[in-house]
Order: sequence, then structure tokens, then C-alpha cells
Amino acid sequence: MSEELISKKDLLDLAGISYGQLYRWKRKDLIPEDWFIRKSTFTGQETFFPKGKILERINKIQHMKENLSLDELADMFSPNIADLQLEKDELVKRNIVSNTVLDHYLEIEKGGPTFNFSRILEVYVLEKLLQSGEINLDEGKMLLQVLLDNKSLIRQKNAELVFTRKLGVSSCLLLINTENFQFERSTKIVVQLSLMACMEEIKSKLL
Repeated sequence: MSEELISKKDLLDLAGISYGQLYRWKRKDLIPEDWFIRKSTFTGQETFFPKGKILERINKIQHMKENLSLDELADMFSPNIADLQLEKDELVKRNIVSNTVLDHYLEIEKGGPTFNFSRILEVYVLEKLLQSGEINLDEGKMLLQVLLDNKSLIRQKNAELVFTRKLGVSSCLLLINTENFQFERSTKIVVQLSLMACMEEIKSKLL
């Protein structure tokens, strides 16, 4: 599954932003370095971007920069909040997780009532996919085990979760810094979820 790319020229036209704005946001780490993809074309080297991700990010920046400084935005888009600690009741209050999914998470994970950012991300992803109906409780356990087994990778890399089904059998994969992937034709991709996007959603609820 290859991600659709957009050229820099088309991006600037479509988003209605200048070259200067784009690279100022890059310098402020509002747009990840690895989204700037250099490719050879018949006119020479050109810069391309993952279309869906870059347009969504620019839309967020444009809407949120009215209320937040670029530094505050950069902090929100940063993949880690190392020192964050929240009690489980606060997670429910901030609409990050429901009581039902929180109880299900703690039953599997066996941790205490205080959540760091890694645990917040895990329970948020579980909430997101269970509430959408895309996975069931047994698949939720599988998903959670993948997240728990790979905490260090998730915090440091651009990671995506992919849920597949084939002949009624589910699989959960964690892809790290992957631009595209292929499965055999009879495999159905049920979920493809960017964990960095989930981190940003959580942070927007915390602001």
C-alpha cells in the first residue's frame, strides 16, 4: 500500500501557503524532517510529501496558530511528553478514555492508577479502535500486547499499527518508519493507524 505523494509546488498551491512558511514550520519541528522526500524527476531533484499527512498537519497548524505560539505548537506535535503523569479519573474526565475501556486495559496491563504518556497512548489507541467497532475485545488484547512489547520503539520512531484479517484470522503489526507495504490479495487491511497522529490527538485534549 503506497502512500500518495504531493509535490512541493502543488502543496503550496493547494494549501495556500508560501515557501517561507513551509520551511519556517519545518525549522520549528512542526513538520517532520522525514516528510520531506527528495525524488529525481525529468526536471531534476524535487521535494515531495505524504499527501494525506502533510495536508492534515498544515490544516491543524493553520487552525491552532491563532491561539498557540509556534513553540507551543511544536511542543504539541513533538512525539514525546516524558514527564506527563495523569490519574485514571483525569483520563476519563478529559474524554481520553471511557471507564469501560479503562477497566479492560487495567485488567490486561495490571498497572496502577497513575498513567505516564506511554500508558495514556496505549489506552487511547485501545479506546479508539474498540469504540469504532473495527476490532473486538480479543483483538484488543492482541493490539495491547504489541504496544506493550514495543514501548521503546513507539516513543522513538514514526510508528503505524496495521490490523489485518484473512479467512477470519486477525493479525496486528507494528510498522516502524515504513513508507509502503504489501500483503497478498486475500488479506484485508482492517485498520491502519498512525501512532504519532494519536499522540497529537491526545495532546490536543490535554491543552
